[in-house]
Amino acid sequence: MKNKRDLVLKIRDLDISFKTDNGDVKAVRGVDLNLHRGETIAIVGESGSGKSVTTKAIMGILASNGKINNGTIEFTHYDLHGDRLKEAQEIYRENGTIHSDWLHPDEIKTVDITKMNKKYLQKEIRGRRIAMVFQDPMTSLDPTMTIGKQIMEAMLFHYNTPKEEAWKKAVELLELVGITNPEKRMKNYPHQLSGGMRQRIVIAIALSCDPEVLICDEPTTALDVTIQAKILELIKDIQKKKDLSVIYITHDLGVVAKVADFVNVMYAGRIIESGTVNDIFYDPKHPYTWGLLASMPDVDSTSDELYTIPGTPPNLLHNIQGDAFAPRNRHALKIDQKIAPPMFKISDTHKVASWLMAPQAPSVEMAPSLKKRIERMKKEANIE
Repeated sequence: MKNKRDLVLKIRDLDISFKTDNGDVKAVRGVDLNLHRGETIAIVGESGSGKSVTTKAIMGILASNGKINNGTIEFTHYDLHGDRLKEAQEIYRENGTIHSDWLHPDEIKTVDITKMNKKYLQKEIRGRRIAMVFQDPMTSLDPTMTIGKQIMEAMLFHYNTPKEEAWKKAVELLELVGITNPEKRMKNYPHQLSGGMRQRIVIAIALSCDPEVLICDEPTTALDVTIQAKILELIKDIQKKKDLSVIYITHDLGVVAKVADFVNVMYAGRIIESGTVNDIFYDPKHPYTWGLLASMPDVDSTSDELYTIPGTPPNLLHNIQGDAFAPRNRHALKIDQKIAPPMFKISDTHKVASWLMAPQAPSVEMAPSLKKRIERMKKEANIE
């Protein structure tokens, strides 16, 4: 079991809306989330489910019309100064991580990001302790600045690192992310690099201040399959070296299977199923999760049609009464029309927000074709 000091991020009852000409869009509705040190969690779901909005709230970069109505985002980080900071940096350079046993209790600080002002967030948290890799590197990089300057920028801003030292570290970061001829690339502009190299540069920038949390928002969407696999492996390798906590935002369950320890399935602004990768892939309980898994391409399928979840997501401009997924759920119960389901505990790691998990609910099963696929997946993974 992880102790309390190892809990990096704790989100409780997060509620976010956006003011529009047509009314308030309730984008996130009561989200709970835990992230421990060195762990990878994935947030999956359709477009508009609230995945990216949740992580933008963590970064403090919600759009100007966005508002956090309720909830907390507690971030626990190292708070070191003077000689202790220098000592920690030496340990970090040698080992790639700092073990919590080395720290004094008063050097571990917890802040609520929802209560922080923008100036504090920009100087102390964003980019420095929590960094983000966006899906399109061309919108993340400044086309008028050299690669080297863009990697050095955060070090100069957050730590007042001497330019010579920042340059040296930027070159080391380029080597870390697998860029050849790093000294030469420092002087290049983004348009002179391939898509895969640009994404590696974005990762190097995100790592430049040795953050404790790395958020990856669809980091491989714009890349071809072979480059995608390399980027995912790269992030995993760096995570091991630096003991990073990683959050993946994706709609691609194939990516989730490769990288995540825990999975949170989002629908209409709520997390409707959460568990380990094995829980979600081999023992899914929510009909929406069944639909997501069934819609994955399968080379062994005899059908020439790809499964799609019927219907469309609800309009979040309107008040949702009951279970938001009920209109698309052929197993929906009468109570689904009136009351939103609570999170039912399936095991210590697995929770599901569905009235089908209530003790008095009728027994329903996933489609036989999905059941067969999961059995096959378990056999291939040697899981009983």
